Amino acid sequence: MKDQLQDFIQYMIIEKGLSKNTVQSYERDLRSYTDYLMKVEMISKICDVQRLHVLQFFQHLKQQGKSAKTIARHTSSIRSFHHYLMRNRLCDQDPTEHLNTPKAEKTLPKVLSIDEVEALLESPDMTKKQGLRDKAMLEVLYGTGMRVSELINLNTDDINLEMGFIKCRGKGNKERIIPIGQTASNVISQYLRKSSGRKPGEQALFLNHHGRRLSRQGFWKILRALTDKARIEKELTPHTLRHSFATHLLENGADLRAVQEMLGHADISTTQIYTHVSTKRIREVYSKFHPRA
Repeated sequence: MKDQLQDFIQYMIIEKGLSKNTVQSYERDLRSYTDYLMKVEMISKICDVQRLHVLQFFQHLKQQGKSAKTIARHTSSIRSFHHYLMRNRLCDQDPTEHLNTPKAEKTLPKVLSIDEVEALLESPDMTKKQGLRDKAMLEVLYGTGMRVSELINLNTDDINLEMGFIKCRGKGNKERIIPIGQTASNVISQYLRKSSGRKPGEQALFLNHHGRRLSRQGFWKILRALTDKARIEKELTPHTLRHSFATHLLENGADLRAVQEMLGHADISTTQIYTHVSTKRIREVYSKFHPRA
């Protein structure tokens, strides 16, 4: 069973070209699934799995208090695994066929107000090199709607300050071009001048204090510190800036298709969640200020 799982993971990396984070998510889900099959159902061969075993695994997740969103993600991972086994004729049955995916609770993404964004963007200490770096990262995140994984993987040759765009690689290693504003361009330019003493061969745009590529964990720590400094009480994650970017664009009349392109969404239905956020905020403003509300 473990061999088939490892082959599937390699297939996801090499043939599907999925990102490291996506592959890790699949692997986590499927290891918990195969561990359950071996330890609880006492199944040693993946081809012996029946529909009932899959359903009982989902019941096991529910008993553990897992959310519908988590179970839906597990369902997708398990279905992909069994489809792979069938397509490659490693098994002659698919126990996930006609299996219903549990509907995840639809929650609107949390966004910052314009004032909160301004407070966050003004929080880095611009007199220090690391402050310039932090300011540049925040300006790029909010100015482009990038994912944090895309941000930290940027290289110096991915930016064209004269033309005003950034090239980034998203999910599935898909490349997209995103425009950047003058403010972000100016701060990046200042940051690059201050960090001119880079180690030979270092391509990363954003560096840690060791002169190496900044990690996700490193960015998280920086963001938490700046959130406290800006006195923002909302729970703030790197994705909050992505949500805020999309919501503020749509609130100001941006075209949904253009926002989809900038976010790198494969399906426009994913982008449409931000129209619900905009509508919700409009209702709140109406209820608060209209005398007949």
